[in-house]
Amino acid sequence: MWDGWMDFAIATLVGIAVGIVVAVVATIVLAIVARRRRWAGVLSRQSRAPFRMLLLVVALWAAVRAAFPDDTWRGILDQLLTILIIAASAWLLASLVVVATDVALGRYRIDVPDNRVARRIRTQTLVVRRLAIAIIVIMGIGAVLLTFDAVRAIGASVLASAGIASIVAGLAAQSVLANVFAGLQIVFSDALRVDDVVVADGEWGRVGEITLSYVVLDLWDDRRLVLPCTYFTTTPFENWTRRGSELLGAVEMDLDWNVSPDRMREHLHDVVGATELWDGRTAVLQVTDAVAGYVRVRILVTAKDAPTLFDLRCLVREAMVTWVQRTLPDAVPVQRVRMTDTAGAAPADDPAARPHDGLFTGSVEAERRASTFTNAIQTVRESDAER
Repeated sequence: MWDGWMDFAIATLVGIAVGIVVAVVATIVLAIVARRRRWAGVLSRQSRAPFRMLLLVVALWAAVRAAFPDDTWRGILDQLLTILIIAASAWLLASLVVVATDVALGRYRIDVPDNRVARRIRTQTLVVRRLAIAIIVIMGIGAVLLTFDAVRAIGASVLASAGIASIVAGLAAQSVLANVFAGLQIVFSDALRVDDVVVADGEWGRVGEITLSYVVLDLWDDRRLVLPCTYFTTTPFENWTRRGSELLGAVEMDLDWNVSPDRMREHLHDVVGATELWDGRTAVLQVTDAVAGYVRVRILVTAKDAPTLFDLRCLVREAMVTWVQRTLPDAVPVQRVRMTDTAGAAPADDPAARPHDGLFTGSVEAERRASTFTNAIQTVRESDAER
């Protein structure tokens, strides 16, 4: 009796000692490699705990199988340790996925001006990481359940009814599956990326997170807008950084006819030339309309990204308003009212009192022209006969 327990203790100590040796060797090797390779340091930090846990559980499992003296408890401990081995293995695999994705993300920075490719890779990598971890967890749970004889016995019937069950589950979770497939479509079609500036549901913001079921927008006023993935596959939205972050913005002003576009244009170049918000590509001032007593002046400026463009537009608008008030006060918009005396009859030489020859009235030719639109040909002919 005691000899059996002594053998089990010796086997346990030997297994633990072997596990410690393997863990130390692996740590030393990774520390040496980490001096030249970044991924080795990330691997050591992320996978140290699950790797050591797996070594410990495997050592105990081997000792139980080799020298545990009690046959009654051996089966129970063997199954328990097998479940722990499966859990530790799943933990280790998940940590390896995190290490691989972290190394991939470290090669592409998104804190640089031209980061379109980096944002696309980051978005796809994060979604693939979540999907891979979810698959590992599901497989681990399935492997744990298969360690029970009752579950293995009903496995055949479950597989036989898998077709009907999948149809029922698909109908019951139609909206959930639609969001999942929409999330995959968004990520791998490159239609939307993390850190993209978009206008969705009437709100302007930056994409903060993309999952398989929803997208989180970080709005300009620090709010968070959560939209389902199906929104971005079924509803049009604006993506301001689809191909690049550079944008063109407009500033419109309604001014009086006394305004001088040339002088405004000169002052515009002075304003944009004195600020770092302008990227130097475009600074244009044009008169786009001149009706209803106003002259509409439109200013087009460019900036490196959407937040900078917003600040630049506000700066240009404020500078031009201040300049107009100080330099061209006559150009400030005003409304004119003309007071006239309408009493009495119109004078004899009033043009309104004289017969007027128009395009369709006042002459035979005009009335004939009008007849082509009014089908009054017979009336025109009678008028010709009388004359």
